[in-house]
Amino acid sequence: MVRLRLDLAYDGTDFSGWAKQPGRRTVQGEIEEALGRILRLAEPPALTVAGRTDAGVHARGQVAHVDLDPGALGALDGRDRRGAGEGPEPGSAAELAERLSAMRRRLAGVLPPDVRVRLVTAAPEGFDARFSALSRRYAYRISDAPGGVDPLRRREVVWYNRPLDVDRLNAAAAALLGEHDFAAFCKKREGATTIRELQRLDWTREDGLVVATVTADAFCHSMVRALVGSLLPVGEGRLPVDWPGGVLARAVRDSGVHVAPAHGLCLEEVRYPGAEELARRAAETRRVRTLSS
Repeated sequence: MVRLRLDLAYDGTDFSGWAKQPGRRTVQGEIEEALGRILRLAEPPALTVAGRTDAGVHARGQVAHVDLDPGALGALDGRDRRGAGEGPEPGSAAELAERLSAMRRRLAGVLPPDVRVRLVTAAPEGFDARFSALSRRYAYRISDAPGGVDPLRRREVVWYNRPLDVDRLNAAAAALLGEHDFAAFCKKREGATTIRELQRLDWTREDGLVVATVTADAFCHSMVRALVGSLLPVGEGRLPVDWPGGVLARAVRDSGVHVAPAHGLCLEEVRYPGAEELARRAAETRRVRTLSS
């Protein structure tokens, strides 16, 4: 089998999230179906993704991998070569590169316009899109302009109808950084840990928007939107700056934490270590974490 890395972008507005679900339109379902079609496979191949996004959440830096029989890539030959006997040597790196370039072009022709495969590459030894990742970086975009959101950006920007103080947002966010049990900000899943390392959470004003940049080694379900939702009432002055930190310390889902709307969230980047560290990182990530005493 050959493992391929796919770098992806999508507008999540009309998707029921990443993960394939019966009877629902999903990003995973669209891409797997397109791969099966261009490779002429009886069954679509299965994708493994760096981070599953919820319904309505966008991505411009998503990463997935797929394992394929090398023979399946032969379906990408033909019209992409001018004639028999032309093209790179069979089995060579040049042949693989040509086929992957053809794959990206063919996918662009069959995928709907709200999802794009930006790059297809042969994955290094030990690469796992999910478990090899060092971090995921999200951005959450808000407009607190009195007149509302620019209609051309309404699918990616949330309107907050009260002015936000960026200094208060950053002061409250600082207490959430580091490795903690984020149970207060996650939807609990059986057998899954809610311990995460929040590496960055800060707020800036950019192009008339209030933008949160959120980076962690991984995120549990609804974590980013819950963190944002806990900070917004602080930013408007309705709750004290130390309130989100107190919620974190209690490590219990708090009814006062409102999950922010999905469409303001975008997965911007997934970071990976160098090729020599990929397998070690994947093995390390698979271990269930506990907080050190």
